[in-house]
Amino acid sequence: MEQLKTIKELINQGNAEQAIHLLDEILQTDFPEKDEAYYLRGNAFRKQGNWQQALNNYRYAIDLNPESPAVQAHQMAMDILNFFNKDMHNQ
Repeated sequence: MEQLKTIKELINQGNAEQAIHLLDEILQTDFPEKDEAYYLRGNAFRKQGNWQQALNNYRYAIDLNPESPAVQAHQMAMDILNFFNKDMHNQ
């Protein structure tokens, strides 16, 4: 899907809000790469610092495709959050 390439570029350029808006629209339709759309939506939310929404979207992508790159993204996000949370307790 060509739209997903455009959305990837928006995320890479820092236009996460616009990417999320476009992803919200296309996720209301039915198409084969829905797992990739959720993965990208997770990336966009992560760029905004919205970790909970990022993790939720990665989970949706993994549910649709257990081999999605969202598996690694979800694990990395959890590692980051666990690191920060542990660090807060050590101040």
